[in-house]
Order: sequence, then C-alpha cells, then structure tokens
Amino acid sequence: MNDAEKPSLFTRLAHLGRAGTHTKGFVNPPVHRGSTVLYPDMAARADAGNHRLEQFQVYGVQGGPTHYPLENVIADIEGGTRCQIVSSGQAAVTTALFAYLKAGDDCLMPDSAYGPARNFASGMLTALGVTTRFYDPCIRPGELAALMRPNTTVVYLESPGSHTFEVQDVPGIAAVAHEHGAKVLLDNTWGIHHFQPFQHGVDASIQALTKYVVGHSDVLLGSIVTNSDEDWERVRGTTLSLGQYASPDDCWLALRGVRTMAVRMERQYASSLEVARFLQSRPEVKQVLHPALPGAPGHDIWKRDFTGGCSLFGVVYQPGYSRDAVHAMTNSLQLFGIGASWGGYESLALPTNGFITRTASTGDFGGQMVRYHIGLEAPGDLIADLERGLSVLASNVAALPLDS
Repeated sequence: MNDAEKPSLFTRLAHLGRAGTHTKGFVNPPVHRGSTVLYPDMAARADAGNHRLEQFQVYGVQGGPTHYPLENVIADIEGGTRCQIVSSGQAAVTTALFAYLKAGDDCLMPDSAYGPARNFASGMLTALGVTTRFYDPCIRPGELAALMRPNTTVVYLESPGSHTFEVQDVPGIAAVAHEHGAKVLLDNTWGIHHFQPFQHGVDASIQALTKYVVGHSDVLLGSIVTNSDEDWERVRGTTLSLGQYASPDDCWLALRGVRTMAVRMERQYASSLEVARFLQSRPEVKQVLHPALPGAPGHDIWKRDFTGGCSLFGVVYQPGYSRDAVHAMTNSLQLFGIGASWGGYESLALPTNGFITRTASTGDFGGQMVRYHIGLEAPGDLIADLERGLSVLASNVAALPLDS
C-alpha cells in the first residue's frame, strides 16, 4: 500500500511482526535460538545455499524467525524495503561504512558526528587506507560540492548532531553526493519515524535500536535499512562477511519494546518541549539546542523536513559558569541520571564540554553545555528538580555576567 493508505504508526507497531489477530496462539512470537539448521536432504540444503543474501536459514548467524519480524518492523518505520539487525548502534555505523568504503576511497563526515563513529573513521578506516575528511555540519550543498573528490565514495550525515544538534540539509547534501557518484549514509537515530530518510535521498539509514526501539536501557542493538536491491546486497553481504550477529533474546526484547515506542516517544517529546521552554526562560541559560523549538539553531530545516522530534536536546549556559559549577549542578539532580545513552524511560543529564572533538568547525557555543534526555517522569517534577539544580549552580558562582 502507498503512504496515504498506511495505518498510523501506533497501529502498525501494534500489528507488524506478529502472526495476526485471527491466528491461534500467543500474541507475541516465541524466541528462536539456534546455530545449526537441519535440512531433509541435500537438494533442499543446496537450494538454501543459493540464496545467500535472502532470508533463508543455512546457519544461525544469518538470522532466524526472531530476527526477521524485528527487521520487518524497523524497515517499515524507516520507510525502506530491507533491514539488517546488528549487535549495537556502533556496529550499524561500522558495518555500513565497511559496506561502501575500500582502500583508496574518500569519506566525508560531519564534524558533529557521534564520537565512536568519528574515532572509527579516524582510526581503523585510516589504517585500512580510507581517507576521512570532516566537514562543518551546517555546510550548504554548494559548499559541499567543492569538497567532493573523484574518489569520494561516501557522504556520511548525522542529523541532528549527537551533542550540539546541528540539523543538516539532508536532501540538498544527498543531491550533491549523488551528482558526484557517492552514496549517502545517515545516522537517523534522533529522527526515527519523524524523518523519512529515503524520501530525502538517503541510501542507507542507521539506527541505534538501543535507544527508542528498546526503550528500557537494557539491550544493545543496531540496524541498517536500505531501499534498493543494490544497497541491500552490499549491506547484507558485508554483515555476513563480518560475522555480525544479534542475540535472538535481544531481538525479542526489542520487538516487545517497539510496541510502545510511538506512545513513549510522543509523551517524551511533549515533555522535552515543556522542559526546554522552562530552561529557555531561565537567566542562567544562554541557548537551548532543541531543533523543534522555535528560534533554536536548525529549526527552519527541522520544520521543513521532520514531522516531529524526540526527547534529547542540549543547553548552553551563560558564560561565567565554570565547569565545576555545572558539574555541581548536575550532581545535585535527583531525577536525572548521569549517563551517556538516551531514548530510555529515564531522564539523563550529561555535561559535554571536554568530550567533543571538532576540526572543521569550532563547536564553541559560548558556555558550558549539558545534554538532557527527558524520560517518562512527569515534566513538572523534572522542572522542579532542575530548579533546585539551578540554585546549586548559582551558589557556586560569585559574579555572573548574565547579560553577556
């Protein structure tokens, strides 16, 4: 069916990847664990071996009845045709890059990319003979054209950026990349469902399913979704060659988590806007980096390309607050954990100054920065907790240039 005929995401997530409403049996599919797959005779075994890139079971590492329903659900959410589940979000990043890059190739990556992705490009890919150049994530498509080289094989995007939330002009950048024969890879974890990658020129979409799909901060998984046979064969073939595999138990937990993803995201997104507006009103705050907030950097592109948002955003505090003062504030929070992930049911706060690497752009927003993830707690309680934290921040500073 076309997009206009599709049921809403809420309905699809309740029904996709299970047997159906009129099939005798339990609502949720069982967990299938296994390595060895048996065949009745050699003819059947030979036939299965001829379909290496399809969902035929020859050996457990190729996936099984627990993997396939989850892959189908994720492909539907992303608007693609095929999905490959891997062991973590970082595994999705590295597997996708391996699928499209070889020695002698050039890769363009935004300066705001997820730290482990950046480290992989600067480290292992460099050692394997791949050049990675980092570009300003806010680059205009015409400026990107000037960076393209004959051997530029991949243009990588992450929109919004992991810590500083730059919203990239994905369709404009993708058009330039394709004009020069490059593939476009996007880390779409922040924009899951609310940004449809294949409608904007992306060739392979990467998700850290650990975040919103799992939703309970207890499983590591990743996915790569494609929308053409050519891209699927590259991703699937690379995955099998690398021996990438995700536990069926983890896939089952993710399939269970995805049933409530739309409800959780809707609630967490609304709460994040409420908390972000509160912080935007405070004199201690210089700027709130939430793309869905009017006046925030990248809001115009977000409004053009996204249908909604998520629960992760950044805050830049006024100049004059020291790193120690911001850390004291963060330590004082009772409802926010201090942790590096996001997308779960619990709220998190993480100061980011000193943890961000930039070479193509300054990454300097004029003050100490904290990244907030808003969970399922009542936003009023979170705001009260932040108010207490802001009083701790003020007590750690003698004189503050609040109008700087």
